[in-house]
Amino acid sequence: MSTLANLQEKLVAAIDDDHAAPRERPVEDVPLSAADPIEISPANIPDAPHPAFPQWLQRHWLNGGGLIAGVAFLSVGYAGGPLALAALLCLIALAIVAADVFRKRNAARKIVADTPTLSEHEHDRLWESNESTSLLATIHDALGDITVTRDIERRIIHGNATFRKLIGKSNPEGLTLEEAGLAFRAATASQRQDAEITTPEGPRIFAWHDIMFRDPASGQLRIQSVARDVTEERQAARLREEARLKAEYNSAAKSRLLATVSHEIRTPLSGILGMNHLLAQTPLTLEQANYLTGIRQSGNALVQLVEDLLDFSTIEVGRFQLRPRAEHLRPLLEGVVEMLAHRAHEKGIEIAATVAANVPETMEFDPARLRQVLFNVIGNAVKFTQTGGVLIRAGLDGGELVISVRDSGPGMTDEEQARIFGEFEQAGSMLDRSAGTGLGLAISARILREFGGALSVSSAKDEGSEFTVRFPISVVGESEEVRRSELLEGSRVLLLAPEGAASTAIADTIRTLGGCCRLIGLGDVENLPRSVLKDEGMPLTDLIVDHRMAPWYFREGTELAASGLRKIFLVNPEERNTHPLDLFDAWLIRPLREQSLIDVLSGRMRGMEKRDVLNSPPEFSLVTTEADVALNVLLGEDDPVNAMLVRAMLAKAGHRVRLVEDFGGLLARAENSENRPDIVVTDLTMPGGEGAAMLAQLRALERRYGLSPLPVIVLTADSRDAIRRQALLAGADAVIVKPVDPQRLIAQVQGLSKQALGRA
Repeated sequence: MSTLANLQEKLVAAIDDDHAAPRERPVEDVPLSAADPIEISPANIPDAPHPAFPQWLQRHWLNGGGLIAGVAFLSVGYAGGPLALAALLCLIALAIVAADVFRKRNAARKIVADTPTLSEHEHDRLWESNESTSLLATIHDALGDITVTRDIERRIIHGNATFRKLIGKSNPEGLTLEEAGLAFRAATASQRQDAEITTPEGPRIFAWHDIMFRDPASGQLRIQSVARDVTEERQAARLREEARLKAEYNSAAKSRLLATVSHEIRTPLSGILGMNHLLAQTPLTLEQANYLTGIRQSGNALVQLVEDLLDFSTIEVGRFQLRPRAEHLRPLLEGVVEMLAHRAHEKGIEIAATVAANVPETMEFDPARLRQVLFNVIGNAVKFTQTGGVLIRAGLDGGELVISVRDSGPGMTDEEQARIFGEFEQAGSMLDRSAGTGLGLAISARILREFGGALSVSSAKDEGSEFTVRFPISVVGESEEVRRSELLEGSRVLLLAPEGAASTAIADTIRTLGGCCRLIGLGDVENLPRSVLKDEGMPLTDLIVDHRMAPWYFREGTELAASGLRKIFLVNPEERNTHPLDLFDAWLIRPLREQSLIDVLSGRMRGMEKRDVLNSPPEFSLVTTEADVALNVLLGEDDPVNAMLVRAMLAKAGHRVRLVEDFGGLLARAENSENRPDIVVTDLTMPGGEGAAMLAQLRALERRYGLSPLPVIVLTADSRDAIRRQALLAGADAVIVKPVDPQRLIAQVQGLSKQALGRA
């Protein structure tokens, strides 16, 4: 019993001596986890204990002595009773506590040895840095972002909770990002790339950013990475790119389709219209001539359809270009009205135009495109008008030209007005909609947007419609408003005509040019002689009688006929031969040209030239006179109908024609120095190769053998500017689009042959 008591007293005394040394902080409070921040200094570590005790404890107690003592004490406790057993248990507890103290003290001493000594200011900065890092990690976790800190060897030191959850590893320290399961894609910018992480929900894409910094505690370089989930954004971008590529492919395919369709349609159209005009040069009965007119009108309508489709395609792909130049508006407008007058007169409706005095004579615009717009808009009004007429007015509104087209058609509802300018949209009855494609107004609206203007409509059901063309203008030269307003000064005109578009336009034009006009309709003719001829305030100079008022004039207009006024008869071209024109001093043709009205009222001319051609769709006029020099023409054409047509055109002009049907035969005859042609007329698409390659080969052969270059005229059914430029760059001298205009073809042949003779 005394032996156990002595051993127990020595162990307690040793532990008391060890704990008697003063210290500022218990060693148990030192944080030792590698994942937590550590703040350690020598002041936190107690003085070293007496070296004999730990060595003795390790040697005698921890290395097996404790087991022997325990067995001895158990024997004593069994012999000595409960008191001895309690003392034994107390001794075991004290030994365990002492061992834990010594283990923690050695670990703390090692950390202090590895940690540089920090000042109080550096302690504060390190604490603030740890607090900021903890706060940022919390924020990124809330946002679902990744934050990873790595050493200079790119091994993970710390990763936030989001990163650990995504890679499925709770302790990624010591791993590289690739070992953690990240797959990096090509860098999108400096220090920026996409990283793909395979998660339980599937692969996710993160925008990964790397920043290099220096650790304030250790002074070592670190890599701080921040990444955000951009899976949806990348998928949306990929879908947009796929949609863009698909749209470009479809657009290119559509352009190829339209070019092919245009070529395949124009080729037979050229034969139809050409043969129509060849047949028109032969003796025909009136019935046969009417049939040919129907064929010609249908062919021209089909040509217009092809042009609309090509224009729509050009605008859709953004290759539409304007070619403005100085041009006169009034003749252009009158020409469009005359081309559409034949359609209007066939339906029994009127069509007329008037131009205000303030409209300049010369302006800057694209005449071809404006003609196309006016033809579509005015033609649309004529198509839907069954009674009444179409009135066109042109004037200035500030710096903009405004052309209004008013018709007396069925009008439109608000819903029809909202969609009338859409592609392939039409209004009206089924019969009206079957007469077109619904592209004319849509193309016109887009052309005017390119002009910087707009096309609008105002309409009411059963009250007609008014389309308004508006775009800014650039005036070329000085305005001639003053001079135009004096052209008919002194003219006092009495106009006998039914109220409508034609009579309104004539009266407005006379007043615009400085004259006076009084319009008398069918309802006012009963008191006409008394009310007009005795009006001393308006001495009349001219009387214009509309052909529809002729029956009344011949029956009851005796006093007017004897009044001494200059009498002018106004008639449609179709009605000209059905009335006795010799009873009048002069006559005018509707639709009325301004210059014709001026000439007749001024007494400079009695009547108008024949206007049948102007009042019908454009047609070919074959040149039947022989050329100054008969040329040897080499014609390349594989379509038999077009070959017959062009051959007949050239033969009627007095030229000799040899026909080949492929590019091989064309090149063989063109390089034959003994019987070489004077000029080549060839289709751009024939068997034996490509047209542009054939032209380049022809020019190369001429240079190789020292031959003079042959003039080459290319015929093509493809009206695209790119095809025209390609042919000219390959060596063509001129390009003519099918259907072939005979007059233009003959003029080109003669002009190029003269140039070739001049060079020779």
